[in-house]
Amino acid sequence: MPIPPQGREPDPPEGAVQPPRGDLTQPGPPTEEAEPGLDAATGTAAPDDEYAVALREAEDRWRRALADLDNLRKRHARELEREAAAERARTAAAFLPVIDNLELALSHATADPDAIVEGVRAVRDQAVNVLERLGYPRHAESGVPFDPARHEVLGVVQDPDADPNTVVQVLRPGYGEAERQLRPAAVTVAKRE
Repeated sequence: MPIPPQGREPDPPEGAVQPPRGDLTQPGPPTEEAEPGLDAATGTAAPDDEYAVALREAEDRWRRALADLDNLRKRHARELEREAAAERARTAAAFLPVIDNLELALSHATADPDAIVEGVRAVRDQAVNVLERLGYPRHAESGVPFDPARHEVLGVVQDPDADPNTVVQVLRPGYGEAERQLRPAAVTVAKRE
């Protein structure tokens, strides 16, 4: 077998696949003359690329909308907490005079017992007034028809002077009306005959 000259590769056998030669262009990065995504013949974007761009823009708008919504939710939660704290402070401030008057009554504990009782009643009336100003009026009426929305039955009694199913005695007053009720009045009701 003849020895090929140095610097030159031997000729491959007939029918064999030949390796690429150095004078052929090798695949590499695209050149400036053909932009990626552009159709070489018309210079317009290929439909797949238009969809990809539109999809990226829609995803970007979606992510921004989610971020805006999350920021809005957080801001709303902060505002709610701030309003709740302000309302708690207003309610507590409304009860400060009641506490002051109770302390005043306690400081006069050695005084006349009738004066102490009168002072405690005045403080109770002041507290009831505060609740009424906050939207929770007191209801402690007897002789009215039983209303399950306003009354809680703690007992049923036989009373010949009272109409059946009416409140005979209020054991604990209720505060508030309808859906804004702190608690129902605890009552005893006349039994039906």
